[in-house]
Amino acid sequence: MSQPTSLLFQPTTLGPLTLKNRLVMAPMTRNRSIGNVPGELVATYYAQRAGAGLIVTEGTAPTADGLGYARIPGVFSDAQVAGWRKVTDAVHAAGGVIFVQLMHTGRASHQANLPAGARVLSPSAIKLASDIWVDPDGNQPATEPVAMTEADIEQALEGYAHASARAIEAGFDGVELHAANGYLIDQFLNTASNQRTDRWGGTVANRIRFAVEAARRSAARIGAARVGIRVSPYGAFNGMQADPDHEALYAALAGELSALGLAYLHVVDHSSMGAPKVSDTVKAALRKGWKGTYILSGGYDRARAEADLIEGKGDLVAFGRPFLSNPDLVQKLAAGAALTPPDFATFYTPGERGYTDYPVG
Repeated sequence: MSQPTSLLFQPTTLGPLTLKNRLVMAPMTRNRSIGNVPGELVATYYAQRAGAGLIVTEGTAPTADGLGYARIPGVFSDAQVAGWRKVTDAVHAAGGVIFVQLMHTGRASHQANLPAGARVLSPSAIKLASDIWVDPDGNQPATEPVAMTEADIEQALEGYAHASARAIEAGFDGVELHAANGYLIDQFLNTASNQRTDRWGGTVANRIRFAVEAARRSAARIGAARVGIRVSPYGAFNGMQADPDHEALYAALAGELSALGLAYLHVVDHSSMGAPKVSDTVKAALRKGWKGTYILSGGYDRARAEADLIEGKGDLVAFGRPFLSNPDLVQKLAAGAALTPPDFATFYTPGERGYTDYPVG
């Protein structure tokens, strides 16, 4: 059966890449990488979902300090690169395009999840008021972070650039910098976690500096057309909160990032999950300041995705949870078929149940 000619299912380009449709599989933490190394099970999972125009992987640590959650992958060691090569080979064999999301957890971390010698770091020594899962002990209070020194900041920034290079070595088509959801880059943007008085905090220009520099260095290492970035204005996850400069900050950030010529800006609106709605003024400022490909994300179904693409609100649309339980989501949406609901109890558990055992086709 041929796909309908609606905009959502039409091919498009992303820099040097051709995407077979405008659906993006959003990055979603799955906690299946034992020893922080993705294996055959991870390769099967992503290959099953290669019908997406673009896959963005789960959050993947650029450095050892970023491995704050149990069983999340990294992309900085030889073993991790080899593991990811199995994934990218499988996705490419299935006709897919895949970016790795680089996620340094920052203060959203527990020391027990980190390898020896790694530390829980954040712009300021402000503890996250949430629990973090630790194997086998269960939920534990987050570890109080160490306020990053200039040397720590330099090391983290180089970590993003190095991980970007290793991602290309692993066969990825590009990287997405996770500057959303209260992780390290977002922690620099937000006054809830950044109370520095040096050049990395305080003013809008100072708070966006880390995000812009991480993007600049990654782009310099692998090419701007291979680097995207994800942001979450008004996101409340991991203790984030808006401040009076919130809208000005995101407008400035969009302009600075656009000047770098990055592959895309991925904007998350988590209002469908209970977070404050991203205001129309912020969306308009981001859309105006950003000159490249714009990815919409946040509780989309086919009808709303089609409408927003037609209205020019974005160029691609990310779908999250529907992809978990519907590996063939693109085909189902195209056919108007019923979707399989996800099993929430298996979102973050090890093994194939609720991961690779959903029916395909």
